[in-house]
Amino acid sequence: QVQLQESGPGLVKPSQTLSLTCTVSGGSITTSYYYWSWIRQPPGKGMEWIGAISYSGRTYYNPSLKSRTSISRDTSKNQFTLQLTSVTPEDTGVYYCARDGGASGRPFGSWGQGTQVTVSS
Repeated sequence: QVQLQESGPGLVKPSQTLSLTCTVSGGSITTSYYYWSWIRQPPGKGMEWIGAISYSGRTYYNPSLKSRTSISRDTSKNQFTLQLTSVTPEDTGVYYCARDGGASGRPFGSWGQGTQVTVSS
């Protein structure tokens, strides 16, 4: 079974860049036809999809966050990363990485445990 684990700093200062890494084991991030997503949940609010990178390296972003978001991958390490620039306290929340099977597979069937990120000075 595929396993995902988030890692990165738990505290980020306003105006700086939030950077997280998702390490995948038990499956390759280049396997067709999976999409590798970042999702977040602010305290007391619902889930918000941030964006994804496909098995081929194509990226997709939530329009509300697109201008500040960059998702990339390192296939040699079987990792994909999230960078969110110019963060504010509203970016505080639990950040998850997940595998999405796309239209022909199980949607968001595998998740990491999540990691708390706090934006504060």
